[in-house]
Amino acid sequence: MSETQRIDVSRFVRNVATKKGWVLNQDPDFLASLIEGLEANLLRLGYLQCPCRLSWDDPKKDKDIICPCIYAGEDIAQYGHCFCSLYLSEEFARSASEPASIPERRPEHLFP
Repeated sequence: MSETQRIDVSRFVRNVATKKGWVLNQDPDFLASLIEGLEANLLRLGYLQCPCRLSWDDPKKDKDIICPCIYAGEDIAQYGHCFCSLYLSEEFARSASEPASIPERRPEHLFP
């Protein structure tokens, strides 16, 4: 097993949220499904590609969507949560609102 495959994904996302001042999705089943998607991508691809986006299966082409994706900060600032709703702003989490679909920021030329 490679070094990347030994990552504790649950711990990773919690550490990211803490470091960035974000909150993880409050729905335990939804959070578990996102973590499982990240774990599956880690095993399949060798990197933590966002489970909500199509992949090139190439870390260089997917570098913008490796969790946390480069779009997360802007999405959280504007909508209160990232594209896949893994990470929430503290304000959004306190509001008890349900995350809604938001526009995709990834440019079309970066899609597979």
